[in-house]
Amino acid sequence: MKTLSGMLSALLAVFSLACSAQAADTLMMATTTSTQDTGLLEYLNPIFLKETGIELKWVAVGTGKALEIAKNCDADVLLVHAPASEKAFVEAGHGIDRRQVMYNDFVLVGPKNDPAKVSGKATADALKAIFDAKATFVSRGDQSGTHKAELKLWKASNLSPDKEPFYVSAGQGMMATLNMAAEKNGYALTDRGTWIKFAGQHANDNPLKIVVEGDKALYNQYSVITVNPAQCPNTKAALGKKFEDWWVSPSTQARIADFKLEGKQLFFPNAGK
Repeated sequence: MKTLSGMLSALLAVFSLACSAQAADTLMMATTTSTQDTGLLEYLNPIFLKETGIELKWVAVGTGKALEIAKNCDADVLLVHAPASEKAFVEAGHGIDRRQVMYNDFVLVGPKNDPAKVSGKATADALKAIFDAKATFVSRGDQSGTHKAELKLWKASNLSPDKEPFYVSAGQGMMATLNMAAEKNGYALTDRGTWIKFAGQHANDNPLKIVVEGDKALYNQYSVITVNPAQCPNTKAALGKKFEDWWVSPSTQARIADFKLEGKQLFFPNAGK
């Protein structure tokens, strides 16, 4: 009986250690919708698991919501794209080791007949034309990285459209916002990656087109951050460092550059810059 009891205790100890190891090899990430909607995470995740042995789980929401999830200690790492909010997050002690990994850009899209006549204008001039024409503008309205960028662009244009009837707040992700803009014959700001996915899905039936692009104000930076274990003791900071090291490694950076949709590159690696 004593021997049997000892064997059971040993088996329970091994089982407990195995469970702990399994739990330790799983990371929870809060990220922005564009990394999921474009297919980037689906493309990289199996490679990440194979090369690190870490199972990555994630929730894809707006960057504002992702940062809140991390503040509540419900994520170990972040992959987001709202630099000002990210820096404030780190400075407040919620995150550590913020590193740039890639960028793309935002584009302003609108109806093919371009009722506000904004095609080819600078971003500030385009927004003023939309405002003056009272043309429908669909905002994500969800405190995501794209929404924060849009608000910054309106502010830089000295315009406040939020109480105007033509300004529609979707309160949803990027793909849903583009669908709403298409339905309402309206304009919207989107990251280029999600736009490429949207345009590919709609092909010749796409009622929208890019009306403004290439402006420096439309630059869109993505970074990774580890949640600060000093504030969230259960954060897997050691695995978080492996996660970040993997994203900035030359091989992963090359894969990001190689990732294409509809034959077009969606993200541009810039780790260490």
